Amino acid sequence: MALTHETETLTQEDNKKSASFTRQSTALPHLTVAVVVEREGKFLFVEEEDNGEIVYNQPAGHVESDETVTEAALREALEETAWEVNLNSIVGIYHHTAPSNGVRYVRVCFAASPVRLTESSLDPDILGAHWLTLTELSQLTLRSPLVLKVVQDYLAGARYPLTLIQT
Repeated sequence: MALTHETETLTQEDNKKSASFTRQSTALPHLTVAVVVEREGKFLFVEEEDNGEIVYNQPAGHVESDETVTEAALREALEETAWEVNLNSIVGIYHHTAPSNGVRYVRVCFAASPVRLTESSLDPDILGAHWLTLTELSQLTLRSPLVLKVVQDYLAGARYPLTLIQT
């Protein structure tokens, strides 16, 4: 059962129906953030290389040990795109297991507004930052299925208050 609507409730019985309680791994999932930034019908994406292939992703990355998820989102947007952004809301919290290596991720995705393009250098792993339409994005290779899913959720109106995250 997906927890995407306020009226849905996940019970222990639902959990038993949809998930096995057999643990396949003791490794903790990686906590990551991503930022959906929209301007005039285009979205801010980063171009990067992953295993020798050019892929596209939202500005995204791991939460460092000394920062909150909101701090990580602001940092990743700036480091990967040179854009300062304002976080407006949470689009969703997503779980993904990479099929190539079995690494599990929990991704907190934010909606943000662009503030200004800075003169900051891009993270060395980033090949470029691009404003793309959904149609343009659909013709490119994406880093994971979450890239498109998050944009679709954003366009469907998924927005949760930033106050959902307590520090």
